[in-house]
Parts: sequence; C-alpha cells; structure tokens
Amino acid sequence: MSGVPPACWSPLPAQAASLLEEAADLLVLHRDFAAALERCEAGCGSLGPGTGPNTGTGPESCAEVKCSLCVVGIQALAEMNRWREVLSWLLRYYQVPEHLPPKILELCILLYSKVGEPQVMLEVGSSWLSNLSNKSLPEYSSLLELYLLHVLLPLGQFKGAEELVDSCDVLNNEQKLAFLNTICESQCQWTQQEDTHSTDEEEQDKATETVLGALSQKLLTMLTLLRRALRSMSSHFYLLPYKKMLLATFLLYLVVVRLDPASPTSLPFLCKLVQLFRQAWAAVLSPIHRPPIRD
Repeated sequence: MSGVPPACWSPLPAQAASLLEEAADLLVLHRDFAAALERCEAGCGSLGPGTGPNTGTGPESCAEVKCSLCVVGIQALAEMNRWREVLSWLLRYYQVPEHLPPKILELCILLYSKVGEPQVMLEVGSSWLSNLSNKSLPEYSSLLELYLLHVLLPLGQFKGAEELVDSCDVLNNEQKLAFLNTICESQCQWTQQEDTHSTDEEEQDKATETVLGALSQKLLTMLTLLRRALRSMSSHFYLLPYKKMLLATFLLYLVVVRLDPASPTSLPFLCKLVQLFRQAWAAVLSPIHRPPIRD
C-alpha cells in the first residue's frame, strides 16, 4: 500500500481499503476464509476494471489496493482448497494475463508449482513475459527466472526455455549464460531420471517374465503328468475284457429273463456265467502291465 493515508484517497479506494482491512482480519485472525474472499470480491468490484498497473487508466492507489485484495483472495482460495479457481478468479478483475501485477504472477507460479500443476501457468507466464510493457518492470528478471525454474524446466520445455532466454533483450550476456547453464543442468538431470526410470521398467519386465516363465513351467509339468495319468487310465481300460463282460451280461439276461434258474438245463449257462465274471474281475484287479486274459 502507498504511503498516502486512506483519508486522502477518493471514496472508491477508501472503501476498497476498508474492505481490504476486514478481509485481512477475517483471514488471519478469525480464519473465516469464505468471508475474507467475499470482502475481497466486494473490494475489487468497487474498484471496477481498468485499474491494473499496466493499463495506465487508474491511479496508483487503486492498483495497489486491488493487488492487495487479490493477494488476500488467493490465500483464502488456497486455504479452502479451491486453488484451481485462482487463475479464473483473477482474470475476472484483470481480464488478460498481461495485466497481472508481478506480485500476483509470482504467487500464481509458486502456487501451481507447489500443487504439481505447473502447466496451468505455461501460457499465462509466456503471455506476461512477452508483453513489452512488462519488460520495463524491475521484477521482470526475477519473474523470468521463476518461470524457468518452476514452469518450463519441470515440464521438460528445454527448447522453449532456451529460445525465451536467447530472445530476451532485458538480460545481459552474463545473465543469459547463467540461465542457459541452468537449463543445460536441468536437461541432464531430466535425461538421467528418464534412463533410471527406463532401467527400472526393464527390470520390472524381466521379473514379470521370470514369474510367468516359472508359472508356465509348472503348468506344463502339470499337463504332462495329467497326460500320463490319462494314458495309464486308457491303457488300463483297454485291458478290460469287454467281449467277456458283454457275453456275461447277455448270459445273465438269458438266465433271468428267458431261462428258469431252477431248471437243470440252466446249470451249464450258470457255470459259464460265473466263470466269465471271475475272469473279468481278475482282469480288473490285476496290475496294468499284466496281459489280458485270453479266451
């Protein structure tokens, strides 16, 4: 805030300054973030558009009060975990990224870098840094460095970072060389991390292939054992005297259905039937390698 007392301001900046004090108290003392954000919105709304530091259409006091209100608003949104709304909320009062004050741009870069979303500030920072009026600001070099370290380099935008530094007329040769060295070091670290990540993935793939190979070997062994068991069972069943069992079944049918078991003429059939069943039973209970009983 400027050194001019609020009593000497016009009614609009004075009202906004009063709302700024209320918002700061609600944020810091009462921890009422929603109420603090409401006061910030009311204060920025009372100032209206076109009071940004780069528009040249508003007094300096209005620009400072508006910037302070937005700083408190950013902190309130962050405390409520509504950081995704920060940039769109700011553009309601500054319309375009080029009009953002340096302090607010710095807070936005640090905020979105901290939450792991630096890509949000990629176009915003580029638009702000390419604006001619912003290049005359004393904070330009520090913001350029902040943009490189927290936005471009974490995103792997090394070529874009080099082009930005080379085309910047604000920086002298010594500053450009320092920035280019920083970009080169960051690119080397990025390459090493990618190589390490690739090596870890290859080792993980090899471990997976080893496990799958072991499982495949076990499955193949189980299938081989199962095939041998089925072959043994088929060989065992092949040795059964099917003809004799069918003949015994037929004779049993004749004895029970067609013949009288009490009749003397049925005795030869009964003896033959008992003999066939004994031979079939002996063949079933014999070892697998035992040859079949021949007629």
